[in-house]
Amino acid sequence: MITINDIMETNRMITENKLDVRTITMGISLRDCAHPNIEQFCRNIYDKITKSAEFLVKTGADIESEYGIPIIHKRVSVTPIAIAAEACKTDTYVPVAEALDKAAKEVGINFIGGFSALVEKGYTNGDKILIKSIPQALASTDIVCSSVNLGSTKAGINMDCVREMGEIIKRTAELTRDREAIGCAKLVVFSNAPGDNPFMAGAFHGVSEAEKVISVGVSGPGVVKHALEDIKSADFSEVAETIKKTAYKITRVGQLVAREASQRLGVPFGIIDLSLAPTPAVGDSVAHILEEMGLESCGAPGTTAALALLNDAVKKGGLMASSHVGGLSGAFIPVSEDAGMISAVEKGSLSLEKLEAMTCVCSVGLDMIAVAGDVSAATISAIIADEAAIGMINNKTTAVRLIPVPGKKVGDSVNFGGLLGRCPIMPIKSQYSSEAFIARGGRIPAPIRSLTN
Repeated sequence: MITINDIMETNRMITENKLDVRTITMGISLRDCAHPNIEQFCRNIYDKITKSAEFLVKTGADIESEYGIPIIHKRVSVTPIAIAAEACKTDTYVPVAEALDKAAKEVGINFIGGFSALVEKGYTNGDKILIKSIPQALASTDIVCSSVNLGSTKAGINMDCVREMGEIIKRTAELTRDREAIGCAKLVVFSNAPGDNPFMAGAFHGVSEAEKVISVGVSGPGVVKHALEDIKSADFSEVAETIKKTAYKITRVGQLVAREASQRLGVPFGIIDLSLAPTPAVGDSVAHILEEMGLESCGAPGTTAALALLNDAVKKGGLMASSHVGGLSGAFIPVSEDAGMISAVEKGSLSLEKLEAMTCVCSVGLDMIAVAGDVSAATISAIIADEAAIGMINNKTTAVRLIPVPGKKVGDSVNFGGLLGRCPIMPIKSQYSSEAFIARGGRIPAPIRSLTN
């Protein structure tokens, strides 16, 4: 039974601690849109998206108004375009990206995800076309997001694609250099990508999903930090228990929004992603949670242990609040989107290498990190390979969203605006080459733990 105290506490979380529902994301299957003529295919997907998501933004606004719960973004994810468009007789999917962009703008959403390929075990022709189209697709659109899954615990790592993605990222940066390489902020490279993730840039509508689903991504780092401020002398058992209880409350808010959106739109409820997703705003930082546990600055020795505790406690609390938890679910550590992470980088306590260690225990990986524009494609590929290996061996999702900003060097900074925030250009400490390693290509075999049948 909901009490007046519960209502007052939720109100405080929203008004004082920046609790929000980060996104309502509608997943839409495009498999029935297939057509050999690319112009007809583009018409098909435009018609389906605009019809399916016609009332998504209005419904989100109505729920936000009625319940007083901030809903920051309304988004759409679609079937990976490398799959949906494969019947098209074409050598480029750029027109498809432009059709997605047009449809997304028509229904008024913030982002559309699914300009994606799943190539952990090899390429189809559609995969090859999709990947080659990414730089121009992201340069010629505004709110289309792209992702490539090139590794998994079951399949290993597609090192041919690892090599190619370094080059694709560099090309994307160059084509959007007049906008601080913003195209790279809309491109993520995955290992073990989930097909029900509502967060961008990695959202796509997985092939095992229903025709349409509604999924919700919640947030609330400020709420967790506030809860820890009240137990400064507590041991780690109490810290974990406090985070777990707080995550439960945060997830219940997301569950309410998901249920309402599902009923009003007549679309099945998919999952709640209970990730702690930070913003550049002061008081909404995952790094500040870690510092509240006793670290002088995020990145200090002990940071990985603190993040492991946080991630686990968030999952445990969220699982008790909803029967359908999925996506990424845990704690995000994007640099540019987290005021505490930005501060830690600027003061020198947080490095790219420490962030890699932290990705072993967090929700995703090396996220929204700006590096110098002259970093080589092979170095970017090698960083992707390292991160994919962490995901493959540990049977978890990992990802890389690196932004090599043309004309920028260490000591400079870049401002993407909005939720994407700003970021100091981070140094890559090792200056040694990975060219010969990346040039080998082929596939890193799946680990022994993949043999679970």
